[in-house]
Amino acid sequence: MFGGFWHSVSGFFTNEVAIDLGTATTLIYVRGRGIVLNEPSVVAIDKATGKTIAVGTEAKKMLGKTPGDIAAIRPMKDGVIADFEVTEEMLRGFISKIQRKRIFIRPRVIVCVPSGITEVEKRAVRDSVEHAGAREVYLVQEPVAAAVGVGLPVDSPSGNMVVDIGGGTTEIAVIALSGIVSNSTIRVAGDEMDEAVWNYVKKTYNVLIGEQTAEAIKLKVGSAYPVGDEEEMEIRGRDLVAGIPKTLRISSVEIREALRETVYMIVEAMKLALEKTPPELAADIVDKGIVMTGGGSLLKGLDALLREETNLPINVAENPTECVVLGTGRILENLNAFEKVLIRSRKE
Repeated sequence: MFGGFWHSVSGFFTNEVAIDLGTATTLIYVRGRGIVLNEPSVVAIDKATGKTIAVGTEAKKMLGKTPGDIAAIRPMKDGVIADFEVTEEMLRGFISKIQRKRIFIRPRVIVCVPSGITEVEKRAVRDSVEHAGAREVYLVQEPVAAAVGVGLPVDSPSGNMVVDIGGGTTEIAVIALSGIVSNSTIRVAGDEMDEAVWNYVKKTYNVLIGEQTAEAIKLKVGSAYPVGDEEEMEIRGRDLVAGIPKTLRISSVEIREALRETVYMIVEAMKLALEKTPPELAADIVDKGIVMTGGGSLLKGLDALLREETNLPINVAENPTECVVLGTGRILENLNAFEKVLIRSRKE
């Protein structure tokens, strides 16, 4: 499954690598070089030969536009690997983009995993990487990596709350003494927001739009809470009745309504995590507030809505999309200090 990929890594990589293998985006951090790759988790494959045509940004441009003999695939679903073979092809393509020189060292690797994944899913990632020849394999839970990336003191006895909204999962965790004290993980995040926009346009206007158009609408006029002036944008799709292309204008008010249900699932998950938090740590959160990370936290007005719903200070991280991989990189650079946050691979 991962054999070819790790063979490639050990061939021309430094010996320490951190990977944030996300549903929407994959980021790779190399010790001493920082973030070397940040591209969409998409692969374009020739159906007849099984050969990879493009990965990352190039492959994403093909989503929804491929002829019958080409498939553009997103191999990650809900934060975990849905298609091992395609994931391997994607990673091999990314590695070839960032290779520098050959250093024949078996790598030490840290991979981020959602805190809510099952033991079976964890073991599948670990075993695949071990069998493929990695020297050491560590897993780290995404909310912990995000907290480290933001610079929170995860090893202190005070509570730190992180809300990490990615493409496939939303992770809400209270962290203290290098561990997760209470958490709530839901498989509702950026992808579900895109789907909500897609469904709204289809039901309201009888117009079918593409996956990329839905994402563009969310980014341009999407919001969770009224902020500033309401906006409009022109969109194009296929009229389901007449069967011909159609142009229409859509407003931020409409998209806010379309996103309402998805956004409130995140709000409820956050409240649930707060309910499970021990009182002493809850007091810390009142003082320090909650940090939002992940691409989904960039939805306009989401921080304002969460502030209103929880009456707590909400802060969006400075560079939310890179927090997880930066945190994993920091852990990689100082493994001794962060030993307690790692889930080390075990030979069963």
